[in-house]
Amino acid sequence: MAVSKDSFVQGFVPEHNHGSVDYTSVADGHVHQCLDVTSPAIPTPDGSHIHYTEGFVVFENGHKHAYKAYSGPAIPVGNGMHVHYYDFYTTTDDGHRHRVQGVDMPAPGTK
Repeated sequence: MAVSKDSFVQGFVPEHNHGSVDYTSVADGHVHQCLDVTSPAIPTPDGSHIHYTEGFVVFENGHKHAYKAYSGPAIPVGNGMHVHYYDFYTTTDDGHRHRVQGVDMPAPGTK
């Protein structure tokens, strides 16, 4: 059975990841775009899961920042899909850092 982006899926889908497109907070008068794809799901003891991610924000204002972070647990959003909340800071580069927060793109599964 193929699972598409519009499939209703109860429970946990082990091999999935999430993408996100967001902007950092304003620091030192500028922002960076953050384009991200997470690791596959990491099960948690409570039956949910989280995701790990690491990378760099888009080069802007003569520099870039790195990040390494874990998402929060799965948040069901209807139609058999879920998202994750994230809230992390980039590395300090060029004398400042940026906060990145939001939710990622929906993926199949309710847990």
